[in-house]
Amino acid sequence: MIGIVGGIGPYSGIDLLKKVFDNTLAGRDQEHLDAVLISASSKIQDRTEYLMGRITENPAYAIAEVIHKLHMAGAVVAGIPCNTAHSLKIFSVIQSELKKNGDTIVVLNMIEETALYLQANHSGITKVGVLSTTGTYKSKIYNDALQSKGYEVIVPSLEMQEDLIHPAIYHSDYGIKSKSNPVHPQAKKNLIEGFSFCKQQGAQAVIMGCTEIPLAISEDEIDGITIIDPTAILARALIQFVDSNKLKPNRHGLLEK
Repeated sequence: MIGIVGGIGPYSGIDLLKKVFDNTLAGRDQEHLDAVLISASSKIQDRTEYLMGRITENPAYAIAEVIHKLHMAGAVVAGIPCNTAHSLKIFSVIQSELKKNGDTIVVLNMIEETALYLQANHSGITKVGVLSTTGTYKSKIYNDALQSKGYEVIVPSLEMQEDLIHPAIYHSDYGIKSKSNPVHPQAKKNLIEGFSFCKQQGAQAVIMGCTEIPLAISEDEIDGITIIDPTAILARALIQFVDSNKLKPNRHGLLEK
C-alpha cells in the first residue's frame, strides 16, 4: 500500500494521489494499487513559517505522526507532497521520529527523486531553474541536491521571489493555497514571469519546486523550457517501489532514475 501525507497543502495531496492513479497500469478498479491518504491540515504547522522563524513548532512531529498512522494502516512506502518539508531541519526530524517509533515504512525523498530523475532522463541539461516557496528558496534544498550532481542552479532574485513567486502560492487573495480550484490567473501570471526570468538566465529546465505550482502549470514545456514536476516524479517513484510492473511507460519514452 502507498501512503500519502495530505494536507500540506490539501490539494497537493490529492494531486499526488491522482498522479499515482494516472501512472498506474490498470484496466479496472481492482488492478490499481492500494493507497491511503491522510489529510491533517489542522495538525501540521506551515513549513515556510517554521523555517523563517515565525513559529517555533517544528511541523516534522505532526508529519511523522501522520506517517505513523499511514504505516499502521498498512502503507509500506510514503510520499510527502511538500517540497519545503524536505528541508534538513524538518525531514531529518521526521526520520528521527519514525526511527524512535519503530516505524519501518520507507519515506521517499522528493528532492532526491527529482534530482536523480533529471540526471537519468535529461543528459543534455546543465542549467536548472527552481521556483518554490521562500522556505525552500532560503533553505536551498534543491541547490544542494542539484549542485552535488553538477548542475548550475538558477533561482529568481530575492525581490522577485518575495514580490511574485511566493505570493503566487501564499497571497490571501490570489495565491494557489487560497484559490486552488480554479487557480487565480494572477498566480499563473506571476509564475510565468518566473519561468521567463529563469530562461533569460540560461535555464534549460525549470523545476516546479512547490507542490502547489503544478496545480497552476500543467504544461511539459513553456517557451522552449522543459518543465519538471516533482509531484509526478514522486508518484512514479512510489509506484515503482511497490510494484514496478504496474508503472506506465513514461509518456516521453524516457528512462526512470
